[in-house]
Amino acid sequence: MRLYAIGDIHGRLDLLERMHERIRTEIERDRPADWRVIHLGDYVDRGPDSRGVIDFLIGAKASDARNITLAGNHDHGFLEFLGLPSMESLFMQNGGVQTAASYGVADLSSGLVRFHSELLQAVPVAHTSFVLSCGYSVSFGDFFFCHAGIRPGVPLYDQDPDDLLWIRYQFLLYPGLHPKVVVHGHTITPKPELLPNRVNVDTGAFGSGVLTAFVVEGAAKRLLTVER
Repeated sequence: MRLYAIGDIHGRLDLLERMHERIRTEIERDRPADWRVIHLGDYVDRGPDSRGVIDFLIGAKASDARNITLAGNHDHGFLEFLGLPSMESLFMQNGGVQTAASYGVADLSSGLVRFHSELLQAVPVAHTSFVLSCGYSVSFGDFFFCHAGIRPGVPLYDQDPDDLLWIRYQFLLYPGLHPKVVVHGHTITPKPELLPNRVNVDTGAFGSGVLTAFVVEGAAKRLLTVER
């Protein structure tokens, strides 16, 4: 089975479309016995077209269930804001204004209550259902895929969803091996990190214009990048 794991997208529909085109071309050319495309979460915020990204992923999953979508902390932050608006929320403090604008809601001058009400009306039920449907992790062979990472020492089947969405330094700085190689995003790096115990493919697409995927098939491992 060939596996593609795509890092944090953050509203960059242009890069996501380009990445899927590259992947589709490879699959049609190489005809692997089976494949999965795993999206590691953070589909919304910061970039210009969060709505378009969610629409695209809904369509991709509908056309082929081998497209897998995992949840990121920003995706959950989006739902949390829709449920309980706050100016101190992750959504409002970290790129949610750009997400709202992609749904046609851009005016904060009339206050948070009005802004939230308009956004609530603008976001399709299919979009909230999509985020709710995203899992926290998936595993194939020697690789474990999630958004942020795992808590070292805790069995993979017993990981806390909050850790899978949010963990950072306890995981990133851990020097030992895990039960499987963890493939993740969440922490932006100038270049992908390929380490003995983890692979980080978050290259900050919303700002850098570089979207990265990790590709593994048997013993062969490589990176796939698209740029604006």
